[in-house]
Amino acid sequence: MQDWIWQSENWVNFTWDDEIIFPKTRQIHQKIGILLGQSQHDLAKEQFTLDTLLANLVASSAIENETLNVYSLRSSLARRLGVTLEHPYPSSDRSEGLANIMLDALNDVKQPLTVKRLMQWHQWLFNDPDWTMQRLRIGQLRGSEPMQVVSGRLDYPTVHFEAPPREGLEERLEAFINWFNHSLSNALLDPLLRAGITHLWFITLHPFDDGNGRITRTLTDLALAQMDEQSIRLYAMSPVILNKRKSYYEILEQTQKNDSNITNWLVWFLDTLNDSLETTLKQIHRTLLKSQFWHKYSNLDLHEGQRKVLNRLLDGGENGFEHGISASQYQKVAKVSKATATRHLSNLLEKACIIKLEGGGRNTRYQINTQL
Repeated sequence: MQDWIWQSENWVNFTWDDEIIFPKTRQIHQKIGILLGQSQHDLAKEQFTLDTLLANLVASSAIENETLNVYSLRSSLARRLGVTLEHPYPSSDRSEGLANIMLDALNDVKQPLTVKRLMQWHQWLFNDPDWTMQRLRIGQLRGSEPMQVVSGRLDYPTVHFEAPPREGLEERLEAFINWFNHSLSNALLDPLLRAGITHLWFITLHPFDDGNGRITRTLTDLALAQMDEQSIRLYAMSPVILNKRKSYYEILEQTQKNDSNITNWLVWFLDTLNDSLETTLKQIHRTLLKSQFWHKYSNLDLHEGQRKVLNRLLDGGENGFEHGISASQYQKVAKVSKATATRHLSNLLEKACIIKLEGGGRNTRYQINTQL
């Protein structure tokens, strides 16, 4: 009886339903084109790349319930990217190792994948002395005990699937590496599907004691970077996977219990990739809007509190009052009295920096005037 996908003969002869998949790949290729076009504007691209790679690494570790020192990691990435930080922070062995992995994947896209390269990534991933206390086989394949893929609490984990046995793992890994290197020149395989297959195949093998998820996501980034070295530096999949972590483990479990038709997995993967591109396009739109706004209003005589509130509104997202700001919220952000907040908002209205949203009275809200 077959329990797992890898127990079927020729399980890696993956198939999928073209009529479901192709509209999604076409949409993503279009979005990558738009992203590349938008990024030609003055975006402070080095800073944008730094923020993207940082978010990717932090989220990839958070999926495994590990919290990183963001300041240390930012310093390690910034140094390699040649970005000068206003407030540099000391790097650590941990942050240096993670920066090494990410930039090896994104900078050396033409270098073939080898067992040696994977082992180097694994050593970088666990280069902090603390890891050696956990008796991990660092830079080596896992041991003979069964490897179960779990999520959730340590004392009450959910088992999603069991990886192939240790016996024959070298041959299975070699087969994956050969496919990865040769599929790069396969004109009949869409690079987006190649990235999705890479993710599923490697996570199924689970060749290490620990770190399989993070190395899988790095391999996925490498596959996407081999398709397009420029755009991969502007969007990050791991933060979206983190937000969808429950469905991520659910689709992996479902796929592991299925045959080699991986349509459902590819749909999930492509939808997640599409979400990450959408997020980046919104960020770029806001960055451009902010730049254009301050270019237009650069000569205005504004109170410090007014500038602070305008920047928060321009930034959008969680901290930006996406649905506008009220007088009482203005009061808190600008740290001014109620009367001053009302006066500041009236002044910004007169200068056409903001507009009044529908609805009135005490709940009147204000938003940035985007008619630049």
